[in-house]
Amino acid sequence: MDISVVIPLLNEHESIKELYDWIAKVMQSNRFSYEIIFIDDGSTDTSWTIISELSNIYTEVKGIRFLRNYGKSQALHAGFEKAKGDVIITMDADLQDNPEEIPELYNMIINDNFDLVSGWKKKRYDSVISKNLPSKLFNWAARKTSGVKLHDFNCGLKSYKNEVIKNIDVNGEMHRYIPLLAKNAGFYNIGEKVVQHQARKYGETKFGMDRFIHGFLDLITIWFISHFAKRPMHLFGALGAIMLAIGFGFSVYLGIDKIFLNPHGRLITDRPQFYIALTTMILGTQFFVAGFLGELILRSKPNRIRYNIKSELNLNEN
Repeated sequence: MDISVVIPLLNEHESIKELYDWIAKVMQSNRFSYEIIFIDDGSTDTSWTIISELSNIYTEVKGIRFLRNYGKSQALHAGFEKAKGDVIITMDADLQDNPEEIPELYNMIINDNFDLVSGWKKKRYDSVISKNLPSKLFNWAARKTSGVKLHDFNCGLKSYKNEVIKNIDVNGEMHRYIPLLAKNAGFYNIGEKVVQHQARKYGETKFGMDRFIHGFLDLITIWFISHFAKRPMHLFGALGAIMLAIGFGFSVYLGIDKIFLNPHGRLITDRPQFYIALTTMILGTQFFVAGFLGELILRSKPNRIRYNIKSELNLNEN
């Protein structure tokens, strides 16, 4: 199979049929073999009914329905697990991503040998204050922190080699950082393509300003995970050693000063250096303990279920 299109969605019943028709037209005109996997992330409208109707008519339409809303990352993870195409395309269901971009995204993976190609919505039709400016700041911080030189980390329109999506674990709210997850997994050939962004046709956006706050927090998390997930003691041990060295240094200074330089001066407990030494040594010990606990948790971490699927459509064929 040439292409798997993975589409997470939440309450997008107005756009699903139109999006399917558009994708099918592009696929058929380019003679691609394909599947379209809709992941219903706990919709409360008629989205699943429409997906079911489409899957009964078209065998290339497949569906996954969550019991409740688990988030976009979990929806992508479920879609990636089921995808069979040589190239996987992800896109949003709100018609703001243009399916006409699919052939070029496919060619960049197959012919140009990219591992991953991320869309760049260079010209956007969103609010400048609530979306565009925060998005630019967020992407700047992500580039500086991750070292991945992309202009638009959060663009839903991306293409991947099959082996990429099978070797990364998208969890929490890490869908924004799939290129960084791919880089950390050893896929360094990451490209970018300017894609057409379209104004939302139906409904309202499901994301507010809080997504940028969450995005920055997730960026800190993924930076830590990418550097220290396998060795938390390296970070906490280093911080603990620095704190203990500072505390030990002040303690030595206080001891020499009291014994040799100024034996009749103030009591050691009356001097601020004593409390600096005490505090830093306590903090250093706590950092060491945190490092050891991190190592223990890492070695005993159980597998956990991140989402519950209520039903599936057309996904049981060999």
